[in-house]
Amino acid sequence: MMVKKNHSFHLVDLSPWPLMASLGALILTTGMVKWFHMYDMSLMMNGLMLTAAVSVQWWRDISRESTFQGLHTFKVLTGMKWGMILFIVSEVFFFVSFFWSFFHSSLSPTNEIGMLWPPMGVYPFNPFQIPLLNTIILLSSGVTVTWAHHSIIENNMSQAKSSLLITVILGVYFSFLQSLEYIEANFSISDAVYGSTFFMATGFHGLHVIIGTTFLLVCLMRMLEAHFSSQHHFGFEAAAWYWHFVDVVWLFLYINIYWWGS
Repeated sequence: MMVKKNHSFHLVDLSPWPLMASLGALILTTGMVKWFHMYDMSLMMNGLMLTAAVSVQWWRDISRESTFQGLHTFKVLTGMKWGMILFIVSEVFFFVSFFWSFFHSSLSPTNEIGMLWPPMGVYPFNPFQIPLLNTIILLSSGVTVTWAHHSIIENNMSQAKSSLLITVILGVYFSFLQSLEYIEANFSISDAVYGSTFFMATGFHGLHVIIGTTFLLVCLMRMLEAHFSSQHHFGFEAAAWYWHFVDVVWLFLYINIYWWGS
């Protein structure tokens, strides 16, 4: 039964997904601790699968509310835009903490690491090999996701699908190259403060690339189902904002950690 309302706000229905997502995150983090100490990944994988399953169901409900039920009014979209902006701002400060730690350690190396940066025995990556290639890949993906956005605005869904598919492929390729780089690294996260700051900063950025690629893949699936129009596509717009944020963070990582820090 449809309930008539005299306001433009969206009062969400009762949903099990917030509670289930919290349980999934709890199991996932507890499983990671178990993996670190007991080398057993079973609990962590269960938490990961539960979190992924809840995400699919929750995103499905939001897509239904937006596309088929018309519940995302102008006021609702305004609130969602501000929410996404504030989320990205919080992510900026998240990465600021890693850069702060890196520069605190690199600009004034302590006696414990021989007053050298990088510390003796640590051989950094050549910034003009895989890191430079990854920079070109991410900058190219920023161009293709902007191409997709403009194609949606112009109601050219064929070009939007093609350019968004290219963006997803570039995101997957970036993650593949970064994993290859980690495998070939001659130092680990436990090799002095250089290893800690390097893998924390680049590792969390890599995680954000995977999350952003997932966002864009979901948008591509929704685009194939004709969920977006030239006037109603904030789901894609938010994913594009997030992807541009990932691009900018990588530029700072490349310039400061890979190039200057080496």
